[in-house]
Amino acid sequence: MPDRARVVVIGGGVIGTSVAYHLTELGWSDVVLLEQGQLSCGTTWHAAGLVGQLRASQSGTRLVQYSTRLYERLEAETGLATGYKRCGGVTVARTEDRMTQLRRTAATAEAYDLDCELISPARAKELYPVLETQDLLGAIWLPGDGTANPTDLTNSLAKGARMRGARVIERTRVTGIATRDGAVTGVRTEQGEIEAEFVVNCAGQWAKAVGELAGVNVPLHSAEHFYVVTDRIDGVRGDLPILRDPDGYTYFKEEVGGLVVGGFEPEAKPWVAPDELPHPFEFQLLAEDWDHFSVLMESALLRIPALHETGIKKFYNGPESFTPDNQFILGEAPELRNFYVGAGFNSVGIASAGGAGRALAEWIVDGSPSGDVAGVDIRRFGPFNGNNQWLRARVGEILGLHYEVPWPNREPVTARPFRRSPVHHLLADAGALFGSKMGWERADVFAPAGTEPVRKYAWGKQNWQPWADAEHRAARESVALFDQTSFGKLLVKGRDAEALLQWLCTADVAVPPGRTVYTGVLGDRGGYEADVTVTRLSRDEFLWVTSSGAVRRDLDLVVKQTAPDAHVAVVDVTSMYAVYGVMGPASRDLLQGLSRSDLSHEAFPFATSREIDLGHFTVRATRITYVGELGWELYVPVEFAVGVYELLKAAGEQHGLVDAGYYAINSLRLEKGYRAIGSDLTADYNPVEAGLLFACKLRSDIPFRGREAVEKARSDGPRRRMVSFVLDEPEPMMWGGELVLRDGAAVGQVTSAAWGATLGACAGLAYVRRRDGEPVTRGYLTSGTYEIDVGGRLHPATVHLRAPYDPDFSKVGR
Repeated sequence: MPDRARVVVIGGGVIGTSVAYHLTELGWSDVVLLEQGQLSCGTTWHAAGLVGQLRASQSGTRLVQYSTRLYERLEAETGLATGYKRCGGVTVARTEDRMTQLRRTAATAEAYDLDCELISPARAKELYPVLETQDLLGAIWLPGDGTANPTDLTNSLAKGARMRGARVIERTRVTGIATRDGAVTGVRTEQGEIEAEFVVNCAGQWAKAVGELAGVNVPLHSAEHFYVVTDRIDGVRGDLPILRDPDGYTYFKEEVGGLVVGGFEPEAKPWVAPDELPHPFEFQLLAEDWDHFSVLMESALLRIPALHETGIKKFYNGPESFTPDNQFILGEAPELRNFYVGAGFNSVGIASAGGAGRALAEWIVDGSPSGDVAGVDIRRFGPFNGNNQWLRARVGEILGLHYEVPWPNREPVTARPFRRSPVHHLLADAGALFGSKMGWERADVFAPAGTEPVRKYAWGKQNWQPWADAEHRAARESVALFDQTSFGKLLVKGRDAEALLQWLCTADVAVPPGRTVYTGVLGDRGGYEADVTVTRLSRDEFLWVTSSGAVRRDLDLVVKQTAPDAHVAVVDVTSMYAVYGVMGPASRDLLQGLSRSDLSHEAFPFATSREIDLGHFTVRATRITYVGELGWELYVPVEFAVGVYELLKAAGEQHGLVDAGYYAINSLRLEKGYRAIGSDLTADYNPVEAGLLFACKLRSDIPFRGREAVEKARSDGPRRRMVSFVLDEPEPMMWGGELVLRDGAAVGQVTSAAWGATLGACAGLAYVRRRDGEPVTRGYLTSGTYEIDVGGRLHPATVHLRAPYDPDFSKVGR
């Protein structure tokens, strides 16, 4: 047992060994990996080993594509087989809704340059001879899919790490985490202590308990996960593809002439809480539960009739950990410097291990991964997401989402309602249909009086669309009231606050008190880390406002960019203020009727923020908009929240005020071409590509993080450019993710989209690239003929280099 190491990795499963392997590949040889039992003995060994390349996002797909390349070359490097083989994958559809999903999947694959083919049931049977096809409508064929042997892969990765100097120590349980001054300093084990600069928690379903040793929240919970291995079956050969039948919740893979039959049942079976996990628990399974497995077995018998005459060799019930949103957890913990986490892989650990391990190693060595991983960043969760009772309620739903139809705007139903704004009950009384973001219950749309607020999923326009259209038109024609309390709000205060924010922000925030600045926040490579507004409250106070899901990440970003000797304090004040958006041509008339403050354009121009009286209440009013109309955001102390809402509703009747929700916000902002962090702005895109150079202080000599990368991107010319699209036809419905074609060739993917009630068609944003790699010019963008692939059908679209609605911003600036 060494006394010290540069990095200690906790957990000898496929994730931990991948991290150790990639750390050594990047040149860090002083790495120690600790495993409480034997390598792969936790949840890795009983994984099914599926490696499906296509994921919901481009960044996720790239991670798995890297995994496959790694697994193919690893045996030659280490001399240990991984059991990896490319056998392809067939996914079948029983319903038209599933076929629409598969058509969208095929288009997504084309956008990612991934081989994928829509095939007939007859072709599916050629690829999978034991398949029953009578009830199938079609399928897709992904020739790049494969399988790996989890234990062999883990041992091969471990050997690769050892070959470059890493030490792998088994039978060593971590019992404590040493810290000092907010940073990790080492680990305590049953065999002694190891001093370390970095600690990486890859402990699988034990990761939450290990995190608690360090005061770090790792929101995951175990669920029982089932599959069986059959006897040999005639017609099942070694090169048989993976078969997925998501309408039947099942998957199949070849195993020694038989089949592994598993799946993701709609209602899962949570296991014990993370603080109740047994020890030791090596290479162990849970009790068989044929009753619970029956929903999967019945479906399997329908899809593979030969199973009626086939014996079962082994029933596997192996617990795995799942996260509240079905995405894994990666990154540096916001609670503790140099303590990293890679866990909660939701049954895709084998497929993701190579790419995730590389990304986490890059994060440790270089300070950030080379690609966008915001969707799996540990900082997307708050402390409240670690409640074990809440996690248990949620995980029963999450496992089944793997094979649910991935409906647009799908909302979780378990462990809700959760976080509520002060006027949640009043919104419910008004007919709100609530969605969930960062735990907040947010009004997505309001049902008309006498109509039940129920969301009915569909690939086309959903049942709530007419309700959202009415709210959209109210914001354009009269006035709409939005409860935006879920905004993340940080107070940045201190003598050095301005200097810190000038470094962090692309725009110049050295403005007089009472001014609001829209700005990006970039990483060192010039990609987006945040997209915020910053309001100067006083000489040494700034209010940082961000999206609901980004507040934890933004807080950590600001804190970690603050020099140790800087006089700056950063406080999350999200829950101190309700926020109401009062938006529309009549917004000034409504507010002016309640306030003695002068709200005229001359006295209160755009981007002004100040405290005003509103009836008996005092609130902060900021003249800004995310919907493209005259409007104010009102920041209201929570004790005034109900009173201000009631005041606005009562006074608003004469102005045609309506309650409005986030579906309307989305359609309004897309008609204006306003970008959104996470979908349109990520670490993979810079301000040149995003068309947001106006929010960069490049005309000044003020340095900001990522400035050099932005200047280089501007000098080189963008290889892709964000533009707005509007479909030429009113019927098709875009949701985001659709393939963009220029002159018949794939050139991009829609990042976000919605039906625009003002435009009378769907509007969206997309990055358009050149296939020859040359810079994307204005002439290139305007000279082509564009189509959007919507569910397998091509629809003509018009590209806009300015906002499709009110390109001169006359509605905002009056």
